Amino acid sequence: MSAGAACALWRCLVVEDDVANARFIADGLRELGHIAVVCHDGAQALERATTEPWDLIVLDRMLPHEVDGLSILATLRGLGRKTPVIVLSALSALDERVRGLKAGGDDYLTKPFAFTELAARAEALVRRARPGPEIRVLEFADLRLDLARRQAQRGARALTLQPREFRLLAFFLLHAQQDLTRSMLLEAVWDYRFDPQTNVIDVQVSRLRAKLTAAGEPALIQTVRGVGYRLALPDTPA
Repeated sequence: MSAGAACALWRCLVVEDDVANARFIADGLRELGHIAVVCHDGAQALERATTEPWDLIVLDRMLPHEVDGLSILATLRGLGRKTPVIVLSALSALDERVRGLKAGGDDYLTKPFAFTELAARAEALVRRARPGPEIRVLEFADLRLDLARRQAQRGARALTLQPREFRLLAFFLLHAQQDLTRSMLLEAVWDYRFDPQTNVIDVQVSRLRAKLTAAGEPALIQTVRGVGYRLALPDTPA
């Protein structure tokens, strides 16, 4: 799989304390159409890795403070979670690679690495881990998002979406009829830490809502006062 290739959508957790490297990985995954959430802190990563569903975890071996990558991995496997995990490390010695794999890692990649190699290994792991066909189409009401072909439509009307709008709509569809905060949307689609002063989400959601709603069509993206937004039919109770 190369950058830009069409593929099913994954929800990915990138655990990496190096900000530049984390962005390099997350941006690459997003360019492939996936949702990537970044954690720089081991304790936060441990909580999210063990309490949320992920299709893939990219896990740095060395993390600051008490919680390192292997601790996260051991806890994850101890809880019976089988999420595919690629361990990243600057430690290339054979015994370090064996240690990472014995701790429950599905693959081990030594830094520095090419993103194309990470993407190819990730695709193999995710495909092997999924028991059935990959989800390639997301639907709600008369809205349809084809993840493989990168096409969106409402009813018979084709929608022209920018890459970030496509990811934002995919996130809404994955969480249809759920209240989503602005911080959740920022993290999943932009990888920003929540800034209460920013209006980037409101502007982007407004543009997406306008594209989804032609004359006579009910708006599917609802504003939830004091919370954020929800993808739902207008008569769906809060």
